[in-house]
Amino acid sequence: MTWGEGAVAGDAAGRWERLFADLEAQLAAGSAAETRWDVAELTRAERARVGLADRLRASTGRRLRVVTTDAGAFEGDLVDAAPQWLLLASGAGRTALVVVAALAAVEGLGAHVAPPAGRTESALGLGHALRALARDRVGVTVHARGAVLAGRLERVGADHLDLMPATGPARPVCVPFDVLQAVVSR
Repeated sequence: MTWGEGAVAGDAAGRWERLFADLEAQLAAGSAAETRWDVAELTRAERARVGLADRLRASTGRRLRVVTTDAGAFEGDLVDAAPQWLLLASGAGRTALVVVAALAAVEGLGAHVAPPAGRTESALGLGHALRALARDRVGVTVHARGAVLAGRLERVGADHLDLMPATGPARPVCVPFDVLQAVVSR
């Protein structure tokens, strides 16, 4: 073997090593790209399971502006949230109990998610929150689809409330939960 033949043989071996190194680098890059895609896909799948109530509960203490489908907008610090309602404190002792099903938009919501609600939290339905207002006998303004009524909550049933109007005849007005947008304490 002469000097020239060894150099050619060494050069050919180097080319094979470079080829295999290049293939390994491409494989590693492809694997990294596939991993990034998998992580992104898993993140999207995880976000798809997040409920609004879980984001609301994680935003307790934040200043929110919520817009309802018919009753307009309410702004305040988020005090509490459950699957069916949220409670905003707007200062001067005023609170707004807003029905989650009536929401059209929420501004100021954080990106974090609270763990799923426990059995007790999940049981705190709209009726439970309204019964607390009725028990306290506070004056309220009830925002229902197409109506704004002022008075005091007399009774809260499974799917409706009775409001004793502040003015006019002393006859309670029944408001079904289906049309309820918000109840604001005065």
